[in-house]
Amino acid sequence: VQLVESGGGMVQPGGSLRLSCAASGFTFSTWDMTWVRQAPGKGPEWVSIIGPSGDIAYYADSIKGRFAISRDNAKNTLYLQMNRLKPEDTALYYCGRGRPLLDWGQGTQVTVSL
Repeated sequence: VQLVESGGGMVQPGGSLRLSCAASGFTFSTWDMTWVRQAPGKGPEWVSIIGPSGDIAYYADSIKGRFAISRDNAKNTLYLQMNRLKPEDTALYYCGRGRPLLDWGQGTQVTVSL
């Protein structure tokens, strides 16, 4: 199993980023997929989960209405569209397979700062 996140970077408050997670080594279209983040000095925080077909998704209250999870099963890729970013969204963002998480990637850093 390999999960490779990308798309992170530095953005000003109010800005947007789109994270991607390229998956391989398993049948992507049959698994729940998750985004988790970890801010400096804090424990992991669950962000969002999407069902195998993409028709069901759930979000943490802290990002609800600002972030959108999606997936392209033909491309074996998971996405997280992040809008109206806030400084408190600064974290290392990981994608993961399964519920509970069985595997996760190395993460991509998101920094929201002036």
